[in-house]
Amino acid sequence: MNKPHRDTIFVEHAEILEHTAHPGDQHVLRVMAPEIASNAKAGSFAHITCDPMLPMRRPISIMRVNKDKGWVDFLYKAIGYGTGLLAKRQVGEHISVMGPIGVPFKIDLSRPRALLIGGGVGMPPMIFLAETLKNLLGSQPLAILGSEVPFPFTTRPSTKMIPGIPDGVIAAMPLLEDWNIPSRLASLQGYPGCHEGYVTDLARHWLDALDDSQRKEITVYACGPHPMLEAVAKMAKDYDLPCQVSLEEFMACAVGGCAGCVVEVKTENGPAMKRVCVDGPVFNAEQVFA
Repeated sequence: MNKPHRDTIFVEHAEILEHTAHPGDQHVLRVMAPEIASNAKAGSFAHITCDPMLPMRRPISIMRVNKDKGWVDFLYKAIGYGTGLLAKRQVGEHISVMGPIGVPFKIDLSRPRALLIGGGVGMPPMIFLAETLKNLLGSQPLAILGSEVPFPFTTRPSTKMIPGIPDGVIAAMPLLEDWNIPSRLASLQGYPGCHEGYVTDLARHWLDALDDSQRKEITVYACGPHPMLEAVAKMAKDYDLPCQVSLEEFMACAVGGCAGCVVEVKTENGPAMKRVCVDGPVFNAEQVFA
């Protein structure tokens, strides 16, 4: 049987270069993993050994890579035993990192506009994708990011005007601003400058401000919790927009052997069970959501 992921996944004894803690038990981890950095694409993830005494790895999305310098960045939230142990690892220590794993986002060159929607720990693939689109197309995607805990960065008032965005919604991600990529933030927690509502509400404001010809240039890409992805898929369907979603599922092996992360998707031959780890995590939204 053809296995397209064979010989493309590497296991690296990666040195921790940086490890910073942020409010809400969020952490940004940078490791030296040149093979993974050279082969990762937006939407890829890695399977990380959190502690030598814990054999079960944890899947974490890749946020950034530097192919020249060989480092890889991850954003994760310490919400369980494994990631809690990972949060205690120090700069200079080494961890086992297996990756890159999974089907990445497919960039449609015929639709140069992109709407990127990320929620919580679903933000990292959107950051990776934003940088990829900027370098590949020279275009400026719009990134809408949401969080119900403090964002893992200090927000900055945006200098970029975005049609349709309500007055006062000016909070942006500094890294994207530095890349000249417009972004806006949403939350129900009343954070200054953020949209008080859902990411899809903010996205609809922007879409409504565009004309039909502009909307025909858009592809929607999203990663986040299941209810958010379901809402994004509905929004994309309402506006007749192609949409790709990256699913978040619990995984054991992460290389397709255990079938512990299967989801039902629609195919030309009817419903089928697909493994999120190697058949995904990226799927067309209409395959997953009615």
